Amino acid sequence: MNRRRFHRVLLATVVALSLSLSLSLPGLARAQAPAPARGSMAELAQYAGPDRTQRLVDGAKKEGTLSIYTSAQTDDMGALVAGFEKKYGIKVTVWRSGSENVLQRAVTEARANRFTVDVIETNGPELESLHREHIFAAIKSPVLAELIPQAIHSHGEWVGTRLNVFVQAYNPKLIRKEDLPKTWDDLLAPRWKGKLGIEAEDQDWLAGVATDLGEARGIKLFKDIVATNGISIRKGHTLLTQLVVSGEIPFALTVYNYKAEQLKRKGAPIDWIAIGKAIARPNGIGLARRAPNPHAAIVFYDYELSEEGQRILASRDFVPTNTKVDTPLNKLPLQFVDAAMMLDAGDKWTNLYQEIFAVKK
Repeated sequence: MNRRRFHRVLLATVVALSLSLSLSLPGLARAQAPAPARGSMAELAQYAGPDRTQRLVDGAKKEGTLSIYTSAQTDDMGALVAGFEKKYGIKVTVWRSGSENVLQRAVTEARANRFTVDVIETNGPELESLHREHIFAAIKSPVLAELIPQAIHSHGEWVGTRLNVFVQAYNPKLIRKEDLPKTWDDLLAPRWKGKLGIEAEDQDWLAGVATDLGEARGIKLFKDIVATNGISIRKGHTLLTQLVVSGEIPFALTVYNYKAEQLKRKGAPIDWIAIGKAIARPNGIGLARRAPNPHAAIVFYDYELSEEGQRILASRDFVPTNTKVDTPLNKLPLQFVDAAMMLDAGDKWTNLYQEIFAVKK
């Protein structure tokens, strides 16, 4: 089952049960909902007093631990966690898996009333699914004012920490700079026959490019490129990037910029360009409303979004969402893909992607 359908089925199986009691005695006022317990996530998430930071840090140190579920690569999340642990002395436990597995585990545990996770850090569509499952708390943080507008959502239950930017990667031993395509139409040239590759589930990239080019034109263009020169389908962005390095796929259409840049810095034969607007999808962070360590969770949330945490992400070649941290990619024209739209129209773009690139269902 593809990622988008998985989300829809998962959400459709949720059965919401609610019980309410009302008193009808004459003159008796309705009971008011109790105030959130002091120190609970419900209370801390909206706290904005002058002692906010000190109160959160003191509470976090008493909790002493933090649990994170993430789909980020171990080395990348490890660098952020190491900085956090060093600064606050709080032990962090990280469980890493694919974004779909992170979503499934968080939902399964919440339905079973098993509350073990504090922080969920993964892809935008999965975070939006968890928001719709009512797993997150809306967080009021002063650092939100420093973020780009596309990182913020009206519900406030998850926020973009970094951008996954789709770029086109190539092997400079096999493709000369002067031969690189300047437009998507250039990939219709015979020289690209047998040289192109793409990841198997980049429906959000297709939606972004088609929005930029015009849906009808974009769909026809990529159908023509595949019909003319063919394309190799590979599962996993890391694998696709490595195949560019090995030369098996000289030119890849959908590589994450940070992975290409990391390998380039290590001396691997890889470089990247952006044809037209680079397609950007925010990845981010959400905090469980029933987090067992709410103080530590919010301290980590503030840390990752702060200039200090964002510089760690930038050092890993991610594109940060905090405007205080500048990177070369901040100057690229970007086309943002909305996570909510991809959930609602996911089947449409999945079917188009499979049709255009002949992806096996």
